Amino acid sequence: MEIIENIDEWRGRFADWKRPADQNVIDSSYPLVRNKRAPFSPARRALTMLNLVLISSAGAYIDGTEGFDTSAADGDFTFREIPIEVEARDLRFAARGYDTAAVLQDLNSQIPIQRLLEYEQNGVIGQLNPIFLSCNGFMPNAARVVDELLPTLLERILRYEVQAALLVPASRLCHQSVSLIARRIELAGIPTMTLAVDKEIIESVRPPRAGLHSAQPGSVAGASGWPEHQRRVLDQALRLIEPMDSPGFCKLDVDIESAVEKERGER
Repeated sequence: MEIIENIDEWRGRFADWKRPADQNVIDSSYPLVRNKRAPFSPARRALTMLNLVLISSAGAYIDGTEGFDTSAADGDFTFREIPIEVEARDLRFAARGYDTAAVLQDLNSQIPIQRLLEYEQNGVIGQLNPIFLSCNGFMPNAARVVDELLPTLLERILRYEVQAALLVPASRLCHQSVSLIARRIELAGIPTMTLAVDKEIIESVRPPRAGLHSAQPGSVAGASGWPEHQRRVLDQALRLIEPMDSPGFCKLDVDIESAVEKERGER
């Protein structure tokens, strides 16, 4: 199965659309990847036994190291390996396409390391991989994502003997980039779960599994400063990995209940 179906046709549509970096507005004119099918690898172990890796497209990098190139018209196709012990204050964000206000206030709203470590300690997941993978998901040239980013990213995932992956996009275009990453990982036999807030792109690109809920780009892993909401988003999404037996996306039932809690002051 292809990562991008009819990739030559997509290259043609992208060539017709392509514009300078300062004019790269992802609106209705942008040629979204259109896939009709999705790869799928069933979970062969229980969630409580899996080595889970977190993949973020928020453009995070460690202060003092090289950041991502946000001026490249096609995107930056590199990634960073960041230890999960890193302190939020030591991270910087080469952001494009989303507002960093939420993640700067609360790292877990976009990069939910603390929440996942809680899940590891409580036996919900077997192990959180010792590094998370970070990229800048604003990559308009999806074909280069496939050709340049995915081979090296997959090599590292296999080196860490990852058994499941949680992918968290940051911007609208990140949903496409992350969905392509998920498709490649799934083709390698590793089950994935993609958090999502943009239904249109998820339905168009078709990651193998997606948990969809109502939120703004930049706080896809749960509302900033609201740990219970973050836990609910992650809990429902992760617990779908094992029982799902075919590709698709599920609506996470987190919004109404969380709104009631907010009204009661239970944040």
